Amino acid sequence: MTQRLHLVFGGELIDPSKNVFKDVNDINIVGMFPDYASAYDAWKSEAQRTVDNAHMRYYIAHIHRLRDEEIAASSTEELG
Repeated sequence: MTQRLHLVFGGELIDPSKNVFKDVNDINIVGMFPDYASAYDAWKSEAQRTVDNAHMRYYIAHIHRLRDEEIAASSTEELG
């Protein structure tokens, strides 16, 4: 069975229109999840908890895709 790991992380951005963290030492690692559904639930919880701060952003990283370079990245994965 294929394991599809997802990492949920976030922190304060320098500018809410860009994906550059203010301080990478302050990135909040929410956790590693075995499937997208549980990662999404964790992401949603953190995003809602910090909704009053426009500079806070949380992301879901598809860790399983990092291992397979043959799969093209989607536009939502290209942060730069």
